[in-house]
Amino acid sequence: MNVSLDFEQPVAEIEKQISELKAISQDDENILKKIKTLEKNRDEIREKIYSSLTPWQRIQIARHPERPYSSDYIKMIFEDFTELRGDRVFGEDSALLCGIAALSGEPVAVIGHQKGRTLQENMDRNFGMAHPEGYRKAARIMKLAEKFNRPIITFIDTSGAYPGIAAEERGQAEAIARNLRDMSNLKVPVISVVIGEGGSGGALGIGVSNKVLMLENAYYSVISPEGCAAILFRDGSKAKEAADAMKITAQDLLNLKVIDEIIKEPLGGAHIDPEKTADNIKAALLKSLKRCEDMSASEISRDRYEKFRAMGFISEGAPLKKKRLPSAQKSAKKTKKQINKDN
Repeated sequence: MNVSLDFEQPVAEIEKQISELKAISQDDENILKKIKTLEKNRDEIREKIYSSLTPWQRIQIARHPERPYSSDYIKMIFEDFTELRGDRVFGEDSALLCGIAALSGEPVAVIGHQKGRTLQENMDRNFGMAHPEGYRKAARIMKLAEKFNRPIITFIDTSGAYPGIAAEERGQAEAIARNLRDMSNLKVPVISVVIGEGGSGGALGIGVSNKVLMLENAYYSVISPEGCAAILFRDGSKAKEAADAMKITAQDLLNLKVIDEIIKEPLGGAHIDPEKTADNIKAALLKSLKRCEDMSASEISRDRYEKFRAMGFISEGAPLKKKRLPSAQKSAKKTKKQINKDN
């Protein structure tokens, strides 16, 4: 599709010039020299842009229509992936892709949010927003992995769980809450990677993990910037300002210890070189799983529990002074005492 974001326009203009010159070059030395100069300028401008991205710009990259999805990474990272469907309660939910595979020869379970490239694919996969049957399917695969002692890899990429009436009627909140509980008790390693959008409970429903990794241009948040702006500012168009305040970028979340590691992306985003991004993710996954090799089942579960219990902090100030009661309350309190005495 060759989609360029608004802040990438200077790079896009140079790319267009390069393409036009290549079409007429015919090994002309002067044209080839000009192409080389333009390519150098393009790389310098791209590096300058991507060395100082704002939170809103990173969100735009996370939502880029050419960004690799879970299915793309599964093909590039794992071998022998076999998809498993259905929650054994209601039906199949294509917004969550689940199955078994091998990672460098070792068997693992793989779960990931899946969006579509075309309008029809997005309709089929509900734009990556899972229904309760999707989360129940994920829970079924996790329990299967635990039974056969297989590590679990999850790819997070959703704007949130589907908030429609049908999803609520079938127990959306209960399905996510059950996943949070069950994942916290799993006796096998769970590694999550935020590859694009990480929206609210829809993301956390497959994100209670021993290690939470995050691509450098992804975001992870309790609400979208548009939703935050609509609630706080009564104006969804102020999403850019909300994004600046929400601390939802990879570096912000690493500083807050919400995630454990940032995975580098190629300059320009994961869609510029999906294979390189997949190699970086694979290396991070293998490193995280190696850490769990010598841990017992109870240690793995405890490690995950303590990780989430350690998030956040409490600040204690001086004790509050006892407030003086207003005269009317004093009088009422005195009257109540007198009544009790008389009785």
